[in-house]
Amino acid sequence: FERSEEGGVECLGLLPGVVRRLHPAVGVRVPHMGWNKLLALRESPLLDGVTPGSSAYFVHSYAAPVTSDTVAACHHGGLFTAVVQRGRLCGAQFHPERSAGPGARILRNFIESDLS
Repeated sequence: FERSEEGGVECLGLLPGVVRRLHPAVGVRVPHMGWNKLLALRESPLLDGVTPGSSAYFVHSYAAPVTSDTVAACHHGGLFTAVVQRGRLCGAQFHPERSAGPGARILRNFIESDLS
């Protein structure tokens, strides 16, 4: 992404958008910690074999906006990018290594799929 509100840091700029702080509200804790559902927004080899509505484990206080590169999103006080892919450039807001079967599947897809 282009920059982050966290310390006003300039980022690599490989994807458009500004990473912004999540805002606490009634029923919305920051940091966002725990399991939350992934909402697939477009097809991607990264999500092959991941059951729709699967949950992933999140721990974060900042989030990237939903853009045309967003593969899956999550809702926590608002919609944000959970999985992003532009060609071979991929990222996840959640911890795939702690996200049980869906996280393992996304990691396997990252390693084994042709993402070009």
